[in-house]
Amino acid sequence: MDSISDIIELQEFDNLELIARQVVEGFITGLHKSPFHGFSVEFAEHRIYNQGESTKHIDWRLFGRTDKLFVKRYEEETNLRCHILIDTSPSMLFPFSEPKLQSKLAFSVYAASALSYLMRRQRDAVGLATFSDKVDVFTPAKVAISHAKLIYHELSKLLNYTLNTNINNPPQPTDSLIAESLNNLAERMNKRSLVIIFSDMFYTGAGTNLFNALQHLRYNGHEVILFHVTYKQYENLLNYKNRLYRFIDLETGATFKLNPNEIREQYISETTAYIQELKLKCGQFRIDFVEADVANSFRDVLVPYLLKRGKLF
Repeated sequence: MDSISDIIELQEFDNLELIARQVVEGFITGLHKSPFHGFSVEFAEHRIYNQGESTKHIDWRLFGRTDKLFVKRYEEETNLRCHILIDTSPSMLFPFSEPKLQSKLAFSVYAASALSYLMRRQRDAVGLATFSDKVDVFTPAKVAISHAKLIYHELSKLLNYTLNTNINNPPQPTDSLIAESLNNLAERMNKRSLVIIFSDMFYTGAGTNLFNALQHLRYNGHEVILFHVTYKQYENLLNYKNRLYRFIDLETGATFKLNPNEIREQYISETTAYIQELKLKCGQFRIDFVEADVANSFRDVLVPYLLKRGKLF
């Protein structure tokens, strides 16, 4: 903590803020520079370079054509705008086993808290959105302390929802319309931003509509990072014991009994094919795809990614 004011400000937040601070303070020293960079400035016009001022914004290409020094002027020079999007559809509550803080939604909440803290430390504007079959929460990107308190309040509500839901009282099934929700959010974010998505990408009819929604975000000029949140051991590899299980589809409520060994090979083949297609589309759309296995600590996923990203610039 740098000052008494920092201590007072920290006391205004809940435990999510404390955890986020610990994580960020733990790895921030390993970053030579911010892993995220503001790109919200928009070119307005040229002006003649004045001798003695910084050469940072000289347009050297124009100099090559005219043999005169001109400086680029911008309409605004704000820091980065970041929107954190969290999928809250029922499948994100998996697994229901203890500890519940290992669920995909809890993982996403903690990671989002750390990223929000990091952005605020960099004086960047942060917004939060949660979505399932519709957009439930949408806050604009702001830098105010009061806005940060609102974000942590909404994240805390999600964490409480995770803790208070159990297998004997599952959430109401929904037809998870991720594509529609992402398209809705793309329309509401009208300024270029960094968009960070936490989702397992389970979607009824996953395919073209979902990929088009991701592309919609890129067409609007946003930089997009997708944290693909899964419990790999169970969801990707179907690694259960050789016995009969009762499975519940959290998205539809359908219940059925089967021995995972009987379908494992086909299941893994189809699941792998879908994830590979998702990775391929993200690559084509220049979306940063990050595998986030909740069997690992959110620190184990978030910190190496940010350190890697910090070295790219």
